[in-house]
Amino acid sequence: MKGGLRWLIVSLVGLATVINYIDRNALAVMWPAVSKDIGADKADYALLVTIFMVAYACGQSLFGKVFDVIGTRMGFAVSILVWSVSIAAHSVVRSLGLLALLRVTLGISEAGNWPGAVKANALWFPPRERALAQGIFNSGAAIGAIVSAPLVALLFELVGWRATFLVVGVLGFLWLLPWLFVYRADPGAHPWLSEAERAHIADRGEAGSKAGWSPNLSQLLKQRQSWAIIVSRFFLDPVWWLFVSWLPIYLSETFGFDVRQIGLFAWVPFVGAMLGSLGGGWLSGALIRRGWKTLSARRFAVTLGGAIMLPALLLTAKAATPLAAVLLIAVILFGFQVAINNIQTLPSDYYGGGAVGTIAGVGGTAAVAGTLVTTWLVPAMTQHGYAPIFVLAAVIVPLGVISLWLLGGRASPVPAPSSDSQ
Repeated sequence: MKGGLRWLIVSLVGLATVINYIDRNALAVMWPAVSKDIGADKADYALLVTIFMVAYACGQSLFGKVFDVIGTRMGFAVSILVWSVSIAAHSVVRSLGLLALLRVTLGISEAGNWPGAVKANALWFPPRERALAQGIFNSGAAIGAIVSAPLVALLFELVGWRATFLVVGVLGFLWLLPWLFVYRADPGAHPWLSEAERAHIADRGEAGSKAGWSPNLSQLLKQRQSWAIIVSRFFLDPVWWLFVSWLPIYLSETFGFDVRQIGLFAWVPFVGAMLGSLGGGWLSGALIRRGWKTLSARRFAVTLGGAIMLPALLLTAKAATPLAAVLLIAVILFGFQVAINNIQTLPSDYYGGGAVGTIAGVGGTAAVAGTLVTTWLVPAMTQHGYAPIFVLAAVIVPLGVISLWLLGGRASPVPAPSSDSQ
């Protein structure tokens, strides 16, 4: 290949993310049927979401380090192999206990996709292209959410929920074939990479001075920029997970939807998310090309995303029809992806060397910690409708944006400490 290998790599990562979201959303879409067969209720679903998210939090930090140790190629292979086996095994569930155990293995292994994507982004793209590359990857999450509801609903109608879990489990095994064939090595040693593309990737711009610094976790946590990533994700990520985890249940409880109707409506908001992923990546890249500092462009995009989310969340609290609700949620997720797409590039903007996967994983763990709080609150706050939880989400959005501005430091990469201070 003479050029464009980096875009093929990120496209494969995006495809893995599509599969990731089909797998994780399958239970939510089919919950009315699954819960009936195994004798579970809404409180049990909240417990399963909590179990998944705790496992996901542990998996973020675990796989962040795994990717830094064993590399991107094998890190993705291990992650997707385990999560594909886990989701396929959902087909044999006959009790809440076994389902909970499988949600643990699914959560730990699916978490690897995110620090792995950030790691791949840092390896294969110069700073001015990273947000767009991250947008392509993040659009995989949106596309997965778009296709999962109608696909899972269709499979459910054709073969039932048990066989559906088996079918979606096969997708990950199929993905491994092109991944292992294409991703022969990192850019420095990949035999297909042209010298022109290798030089393009190596053009670090502002990041050049810190490309060789690989701080350990203790050193990372001493940097306020690390806390900008951690705290902003703690506050903002719950907005995304609120809809990923609860949108089918919200449609069922608020508008009386069955599995087929959920499949018809639940994909709409994630079209907005896909457009936000690509748009947010394009925006910061365009600003950088116009002369903005990389981190200034990122912060502007994050602020814009927050400004879009907040009013849409407040309006969703009063949505009276399912069409109005899903369209408003599409606006919310558009703004969220504009913001999070740029936050997720910050590890590679701030740091270099072997630290990117680690800080991305820690940020992901913080995101899950914030999400767990909202997960625990949903059953209590939605007994008489979902408006209170949407208002809460509107409150935490500005906290996430402000934390990035207060803790992000100067608009430049974090410099390596002098040798006498290490």
